[in-house]
Amino acid sequence: MTVTKPATTLAPHSAARLEQLSQCPPALRMAVDIALNAPVPTAVLWGAHHQLIANPALVEALELPIPRPGQALRDLLPEPDYPLAVALQAASEGDRSVVPGLRPASGTSVSARFSAHFAPVRDDKGMVIGIWLTVLADPSTGVNDGVLEARLAEQRRAHQASEERLRLALDATHAVGTWDWYIREDRFIADAHFAYMHNVDPVQAGQRPIGDYLAAVHPEDRVFVARRIKACMHGSGEFAEEYRLLQADGGWRWVFARGRCFRDDHGRPARFIGASIDITERKLAEQALRELNETLEQRVAERTRALIDANRRLLAEAQERERAEELLRHAQKMEAVGQLTGGIAHDFNNMLTGIMGSLDLMNRYIAKGRSAEIGRFADAALSSAQRAAALTHRLLAFSRRQSLDRQRIDLNTLVLSLEDLLARTTGEQIELRLELAPDVWPVHTDPNQLESALLNLVINARDAMPDGGRLLITSGNQLIDDPRENPPMEPVRPGHYVTLCVKDTGSGMSASTRTKAFDPFFTTKPTGQGTGLGLSMIYGFAQQSGGHVSLVSELGQGSEVCLYLPRYLEPHAAQATLEAECIPPLAQEGESVLVVEDDPAVRMLILNVLDELGYRGHPAADAEVAVPLLDSELRIDLLVTDVGLPGMNGRQLAEIARDRRPGLKVLFMTGYIDKAADRDTYLEEGMDIVSKPFTLEMLASKVRQMIGD
Repeated sequence: MTVTKPATTLAPHSAARLEQLSQCPPALRMAVDIALNAPVPTAVLWGAHHQLIANPALVEALELPIPRPGQALRDLLPEPDYPLAVALQAASEGDRSVVPGLRPASGTSVSARFSAHFAPVRDDKGMVIGIWLTVLADPSTGVNDGVLEARLAEQRRAHQASEERLRLALDATHAVGTWDWYIREDRFIADAHFAYMHNVDPVQAGQRPIGDYLAAVHPEDRVFVARRIKACMHGSGEFAEEYRLLQADGGWRWVFARGRCFRDDHGRPARFIGASIDITERKLAEQALRELNETLEQRVAERTRALIDANRRLLAEAQERERAEELLRHAQKMEAVGQLTGGIAHDFNNMLTGIMGSLDLMNRYIAKGRSAEIGRFADAALSSAQRAAALTHRLLAFSRRQSLDRQRIDLNTLVLSLEDLLARTTGEQIELRLELAPDVWPVHTDPNQLESALLNLVINARDAMPDGGRLLITSGNQLIDDPRENPPMEPVRPGHYVTLCVKDTGSGMSASTRTKAFDPFFTTKPTGQGTGLGLSMIYGFAQQSGGHVSLVSELGQGSEVCLYLPRYLEPHAAQATLEAECIPPLAQEGESVLVVEDDPAVRMLILNVLDELGYRGHPAADAEVAVPLLDSELRIDLLVTDVGLPGMNGRQLAEIARDRRPGLKVLFMTGYIDKAADRDTYLEEGMDIVSKPFTLEMLASKVRQMIGD
């Protein structure tokens, strides 16, 4: 009778076993692994209903239906008789037992009898967690069943094929092999691969003690491996260690071994089963990696040191460059100061010569009784003094320290009022043309400073056209939504502006000249013919007014300079009128002015002017003298005070004066002061300011205006 092996139907049984035993103790799972690969009919039983997992040899030998993983024993066999029940109970209690003379179930082709061998399966603590069942042919029955013998021969061939597949799999995975050490007999059974790797003759692999295998372990690892095996035998847990093996060629291989100790019914170590794999390649890779990391760390350290050195050098170079730049800035500053002082000294010396010479001649003519002839000398002295005053105004405008008297100005009206003066300034060789846009917005700025800026632009344009040319002055409204680039000046801020542009057809500027055109003290004119403050003054005036300046120029193509003046956005107010020469207004009866000025000459001149106009003047050299007068019963209609007084300054004196006399009008005089440059923050209601030097007519008009208000 031919028996067909159900190989394909056993696969699900083996595949599902791990899922069924995933929550079982490790010892039970290992027993199942061993049983499934055993060459003899074997099964593992566990639980109250004796669920079992049987290997294919048991299923085939007894012609059992393929059991489901975890199926109860009573579902496969008839109700166990008394000897079988006793054997199961004994194994559950930790005793070994054998039940001989068993027959397979009825309906099978197997006629031989079998003996069932039961042994307990214990966990790490010696507790019985299952039963090991081995079924062997009973020799007492004189087995001569041809079918059984054929089946057993087939099982042996299958077992050999299984071992061959296992060996090939171990070779493919670089495995060292498996072992089974019977501890009491010191019989170490290993496969051929394991024996070969440990320098043991594979023919004697099942007859050698464990010491012969340990001899191949590296001397530095041998004591440690032996200690760990002993610890597993007398304790709990599994053996899982890495160690080195000496090879026949003198080299060393790394292996990883994992095993577990199994105990007998009395809890004594009986067998030590496990497997090993070759991890030499992994170890070598870990060592390429360590060396690479060390090399990388070394390279990083070297590179870091190089970067630190380079950074140190760069820092030193930067410090040297900074010192060099500081020296260069200092040299440039000194050069600029030299240019400034040279130009200013030249101009002031010329002016002082006119003033001093005129005054000297006036004294000589008066001494000789020729007073009627001194008028021309007085005019010359006054002209030189006015030129000196204009130069100081330029300096203050350049430094943005000029006090601006901002007013609502009609730009077109102002330009038209200067048309004759501008025409005389340019001369007959230059064609002057005005193109003023209609409906130009009013602007908010100082009219006198605007006149001076326009006159400076016209003079610069005239000097750029020595052989004649055309000069165009234009105006217009300009709305700027986004910031605009304005090289080499600051960007133009968004806003409403009125533009005043002066364009000539002169020599123009090179790129290098254009970038320095607004620099202080820079001039292309010969020495003594300019201080280089014209465009700087215009730039300072525009910035202080809240506007901008732009410059467009090409060499040989002429230049165009545009002033951007902020639009006057307040409600309509009375338009400022240009000052005209008139007879100074006289004082009304009894009006009195307190004059606080530390310079005796200036104080004397102011008091004389007030006296001639009919005012009663009260002099004071400083605040210490002025405060008692403010506390007295004197009538004081106006306080005229210098800002830069010794001790308490003029602004502080004004506070005290208004505390003593609420509503008192105050007129400040200043030659230079930071805060006075910003009239909006420095002045309060009923206050005004005049800049030194000023004409006596201007002072008289301002005094009359403030008292009259």
